[in-house]
Amino acid sequence: MPDIFTPELPVFADITAAVERLKGRTIRTPLLESPLLNQRMGRRILVKPECLQRTGSFKFRGASNKILALGDSVKTGGVVAYSSGNHAQGVAAAAHYAGIPALIVMPSDAPAIKRANTAAWGAEIQLYDRFTENREALAQSIAKSRGAAIVPPYDDPLVIAGQGTVGVEIAEQLDAIGVKPCAVVLPCGGGGLISGAALALSNLCPDVPVYSAEPSDFDDTARSLASGERQSVSPNARSICDALLTPTPGVITFALNQALLSGGLSVTDAEAQAAMRTAFLDLKLVVEPGGAVALASILSGKLPPGDEPVEAVLSGGNVDPATFQAALEA
Repeated sequence: MPDIFTPELPVFADITAAVERLKGRTIRTPLLESPLLNQRMGRRILVKPECLQRTGSFKFRGASNKILALGDSVKTGGVVAYSSGNHAQGVAAAAHYAGIPALIVMPSDAPAIKRANTAAWGAEIQLYDRFTENREALAQSIAKSRGAAIVPPYDDPLVIAGQGTVGVEIAEQLDAIGVKPCAVVLPCGGGGLISGAALALSNLCPDVPVYSAEPSDFDDTARSLASGERQSVSPNARSICDALLTPTPGVITFALNQALLSGGLSVTDAEAQAAMRTAFLDLKLVVEPGGAVALASILSGKLPPGDEPVEAVLSGGNVDPATFQAALEA
């Protein structure tokens, strides 16, 4: 495993630089809680709703940090990204604000709301079949032909550093209310959010355990942490958590997560739906299935039992109405 302080991996200084770069561009999302939910669960549950971030997810942070750091080099060719939707919207919006063109390679089964919102930001969309085509190869070919820069969804130091600003805010907000949680749980797909946040928290709250949360059939990070090597998911795996369906952890993200995480948790689709209902009924928040898995892991008892406070990140809220209605009625 690479040392976490080697040049190939981001360090805490990269996150502090991202904090400065993103000032006035990203929303400082709050920490919220429901007294009634706390009472039912027998512990204080704090949530950070990145579903309230620009474009409806944390992805705007990393995309903006990457594009701003690239500066004038992308003024002509613009950027290319590949994403099931949240990173697509984040890149499209960040490119819009930077005044540069963007093309997004999106799976043909991406939620309609994510495709529509990506297009609304002015990005061009090229569809692909996630089960038969290689999105990275397709994006690289397009970027080469256009002279564009690729903005990876997670395995990139600048993207990770941008997502790490979530961890900085968590640490500052917990300190402001005088709460030290027994765990912080974040959703995990490719690992950009949790690796960046864990890097920030390891410097600001070094004794607070950080856990990843994944769909049960896409628990590649949890299995990778247990085995010490990157694991892949079955080609037959399926989940409603479309934002978290990466086939294997990133190289950079796993190097960080292996060094920094206390463990990996996983939840079923039904448990993710239950967390979506709880977020809506108790916190008045609309959360997509993948964005709800961290809260789901707490509500379903995947953490060690106790009455100490816990904190969960709700990573996104871009959900089609039918999917959301199904979760409320499940």
